[in-house]
Amino acid sequence: MIVDSHAHVSPHWYEPVETLIDQMNEYGVDMAILTQMIGQTDNRYQQDCVKRYPGRLSSVAWVDVEAPDVAMTIENLAADGVSGIRLRPSSCLPDGRVPEAWRAVQETGLPVSCVGSAEAFNAPGFIELVARLAGTTIVLEHLGGTSMPVTTDEQLAIRRQVFKLAAFPNVMLKLPGLGELMPRDPKTWHLGRPFGDAASPLVHEAVAAFGANRLMWGSDFPVVSSREGYGNALNLTRIALNGLPDEDLNAIFGANALRVFGKL
Repeated sequence: MIVDSHAHVSPHWYEPVETLIDQMNEYGVDMAILTQMIGQTDNRYQQDCVKRYPGRLSSVAWVDVEAPDVAMTIENLAADGVSGIRLRPSSCLPDGRVPEAWRAVQETGLPVSCVGSAEAFNAPGFIELVARLAGTTIVLEHLGGTSMPVTTDEQLAIRRQVFKLAAFPNVMLKLPGLGELMPRDPKTWHLGRPFGDAASPLVHEAVAAFGANRLMWGSDFPVVSSREGYGNALNLTRIALNGLPDEDLNAIFGANALRVFGKL
């Protein structure tokens, strides 16, 4: 079973759900985790999509962490069947308390899809928060950084620092398509080798650090369409990991996302 752990849909921005379903059907993706866009606190469209396509979709909601009733909002979303909450990295409060939104996901048992920069994931306050929330699954998006190619030694070093969060068993990573991690090679892309003969070292380093059971592939649909495209985001990433056992590939490309976010 192939599960896309990171896709966006909306009737107002990007693409409606029908376009995602078409891509999933074309490339043999069985299920997708709808990951709410940053700032969109109205999650009704995603929830409606889940109901319209039973067994094909789950919904990770976005909430206003500054709202005084954020805990109640998260509790209501959990009762409505969302499979997770999308949050930015945060820090424990000065008195050591966990921020309200993070406390609410802890109490509801929902996992977190965490969006932020490598610098934010490396911040001491976030590391402390991760340690305090040992029972909450926290999935770092975009392989622990932003959705931009990693091209300099400094960028590589910062991303590798994020991988040290593998020391916490509750932390996982979303593995994106290679077009998010690497720039297109203008000399070879038309020959079916869009990144030349290179491969991002981060992909295999992530496997080594976290293990196959704590990685999950995510397309970043429909943003991926401006890079290598949906099908290539799946196929080229699978090719890059071809040396792994089938059990590991099945975990990365389906079983892990289904276990964490696949509320049906």
